[in-house]
Amino acid sequence: MKKTLFPILIFVLFSNQIFTQNNKLIDSLLSAYQKQSLDTLKIKTVNNIVNYYMYRSSDKAKKYAFELLNISKKINNERGKSLGFYQLGVVYNNLDKLDSAKFYYNSSLKLAKKLEDPIHLSKAYRGLAILEFSQGKLNEADSINNMDLQNAIKYNDSTGLALAYDFKGTINQNKGYYSIALENTLKSLKLFEKLKDSIRIADCYNHLATLEKSLGNIEKAINYNEKALKIYEVYNDIYYQAVILNDLGVMHNLLNLEDKALVYLNKSIKKSELAKVVSTKAASYTNIAESYINLKKYDLAMENLNKSISISKSINNLRRIALSENKLAEVYLLLNAPSKAIKHANNALNYSKKNNDISIKRVVFRNLSKAYEKQGKASLALDIFKEYNTLTDSIINKEKVNTIEELRAIFDLEKKEAEITLQDQQIKTLNQEVEISNLRKGLYAGGMFTFLAVSGLLYFGFKQRIKKNKIAREKQEAIYQQEIEFKKKELASQTLHLVQKSTFIQELKENLEKIKQSPELFKVEFRRLVMLLKKESAEDKDWEVFKSYFSEVHNNFDNKIKSIAEDISEKEIRLASFLRMNLSTKEIASMLNVLPDSVLKSKYRLKKKLKLDKETDLNTFLSDL
Repeated sequence: MKKTLFPILIFVLFSNQIFTQNNKLIDSLLSAYQKQSLDTLKIKTVNNIVNYYMYRSSDKAKKYAFELLNISKKINNERGKSLGFYQLGVVYNNLDKLDSAKFYYNSSLKLAKKLEDPIHLSKAYRGLAILEFSQGKLNEADSINNMDLQNAIKYNDSTGLALAYDFKGTINQNKGYYSIALENTLKSLKLFEKLKDSIRIADCYNHLATLEKSLGNIEKAINYNEKALKIYEVYNDIYYQAVILNDLGVMHNLLNLEDKALVYLNKSIKKSELAKVVSTKAASYTNIAESYINLKKYDLAMENLNKSISISKSINNLRRIALSENKLAEVYLLLNAPSKAIKHANNALNYSKKNNDISIKRVVFRNLSKAYEKQGKASLALDIFKEYNTLTDSIINKEKVNTIEELRAIFDLEKKEAEITLQDQQIKTLNQEVEISNLRKGLYAGGMFTFLAVSGLLYFGFKQRIKKNKIAREKQEAIYQQEIEFKKKELASQTLHLVQKSTFIQELKENLEKIKQSPELFKVEFRRLVMLLKKESAEDKDWEVFKSYFSEVHNNFDNKIKSIAEDISEKEIRLASFLRMNLSTKEIASMLNVLPDSVLKSKYRLKKKLKLDKETDLNTFLSDL
């Protein structure tokens, strides 16, 4: 008993110590932040504050992320702006506001490319890859993650490399390629252990747990999840506590320990609400439904599945919707209602076909086969069951998995060989230069023969240089080609400063009219307004580019609005675009450098111009347009 109690006591004491240290850390950061002048040190401090709150308080993380961006703009620090955009992307991604997250990630990426900053490039790529993944777009996520991986290799970024390997593992696990997923996740774990990054180690434990669960090793999965949960609790990481509690609920469902599973899952929902993690909340409702299915409480199961679908639709999480649709099909099969089961299974099938999601498609075929069998359509049921068996074999057949791994290994080997070839050529060239130097010393003594030998070596070295340059050029062209492919797929609004010159000047004139009645107020405000005018004039650019990209992403949004109101102004189109991106009144006001009341008035005028009645919500109307 003593042997068991001692390590627990040590862990509790360690946890309390870490918790106390964390509180002291944030108090110290906030105190320093208040005292610091507007400079790069203040940018670093506020960024650390954002990181502290990111998975503890979404509201505070959002507040300080905007402060980070505003400080960077005031001192015209481009790297700070890129970082601020990235942090806002993370905040909005955590809040499941995907349009806004994509906008900010792309804003960060554009600046990072301009600055040729490898760290910020990697952050932006990673954010965009996670965004695609969260919507079930696995191939798009993998493509962007590959660019992140190349970026990390190119700049010898160990942390970036570990994160890219970890995410590649997660993507392949969701594709059903478990061996590849396990290999990449273990690579990531080894790197993070070398870096002694506790939180990232916990992330890897979490992903390894998911893999072990997929491979049927439930006890191992629970062990990994419990290790991860302890670390997240020490660091007060509420976001990932919610994720792990949900996963533990899943594991206990698989062990037919439904009562224990429901305890974990209800805790997960509470943590999700606290951290405002809508996607995890939706997942927990699906898994609660699984518990009730096992307990044969089908009404409660359907109630929770419909909650999950409703929440998932609000954040456009297509994969989560498909998972719940499959579960509804299972419930209707148990209730002997095959027609309803077929309807929900086909809903899930539509998603799995579009996104090549083998694991979901496999469950769809199993449900459809059972449903058609219940309807007495034996031939159709048998055909679909064959499809189910084919997909099952494709997932668990080692030979096919090994073939995929071999192709991936060949691809990686070719990249490594290209790098090694470049290094070898560089070494050869250096050796030849040494030989040429030595030969030059004996040139006069050796006469013409030595001269010819040296010339031959020079010619040979020249040929080697040509060969080396050719390899380097081919490698660079491959990278450029990948960037081109990524740009073709990129479905995000490009970053730019968000105000037109003429509009901004007009707003300044209105403000000047208001304050000119008070001479003292005019003196105070005049200098600030002139500075803002100069700044905006310098940054006036790309509104037309923004409109074209936004139109592509949102299906000719501006043309649709113009078809409703032909006399709509550019200023009103811009406002409608921001509302379509789910930006709040306060955020729009901040970006336009106007008061929130001005935005509210503009929204009222826009609604009137679009001829919407009082009952119609403007944001909902624009989202559905």
